[in-house]
Amino acid sequence: MKAVILAGGKGTRISEESKSRPKPMVEIGRKPILWHIMKIYETYGITEFIVCCGYKGHMINEFFVNYNASCNDVCVNLDNETVSFFGDRAENWKVTLVHTGVETLTAGRLLKVREYLGTESFMLTYGDGVADIDLDALLRFHRKEGRILTISTTRPEGRFGTLKLNDKDNMVEGFKEKAREDQSWVNIGFMVMEPEIFRYLGDGGSMLETEAFERLAAEGQMAAYRHDGFWSPMDNIHDRDYLEGLWSSGQAPWKERHRYA
Repeated sequence: MKAVILAGGKGTRISEESKSRPKPMVEIGRKPILWHIMKIYETYGITEFIVCCGYKGHMINEFFVNYNASCNDVCVNLDNETVSFFGDRAENWKVTLVHTGVETLTAGRLLKVREYLGTESFMLTYGDGVADIDLDALLRFHRKEGRILTISTTRPEGRFGTLKLNDKDNMVEGFKEKAREDQSWVNIGFMVMEPEIFRYLGDGGSMLETEAFERLAAEGQMAAYRHDGFWSPMDNIHDRDYLEGLWSSGQAPWKERHRYA
């Protein structure tokens, strides 16, 4: 099975980093978050990736083209112009990098990689979020439900406590700490799609999450796999610092579950 990763957006909410590199190349533990996402998939035997590049996509290209050289010892023979790598830090991945445009919306990005997907089911996720998700369980759920699309969903950790106010005198009558069960279910990526999804994309001039997903939901073709574990996007600099702190402390849940170095 192949995994499509959406990695072309401008990342304006994390402009401190995205001014100089695409958001999927922002690092956690000295590795791009894109690499972490791929390692999650690798745990479940998914090693063929199609990356939808866009904004500053050349930096993603350069990372993978030079990957072995950056991770291993290198011997360059100038006499016969050969390069040899020494070490065991290569990845067993096949990575197809597709420039899908800087301004292209997500439905259009998926349309532009259709030729690389064939006629089988495939996975798709966003290039800026990590989770300790069980992808085998997700795939079993998708096949059991038999829908065109399965999204993974969770209730994110609440960030704010809530107050109960007396409208008459503006006094606080009660306070409740933030609770996960009070939050709404959100789409966290880590989706499974059938090739029939392309019938819902039109000309690609919209976001997947609007027209396509709304039509699929209305037709009963969209299932939701509930993930109760860890998930975090990297939408802003605070998210980056939070994920970096988890990694640096040795308590990154997405690494602990998937056991990669």
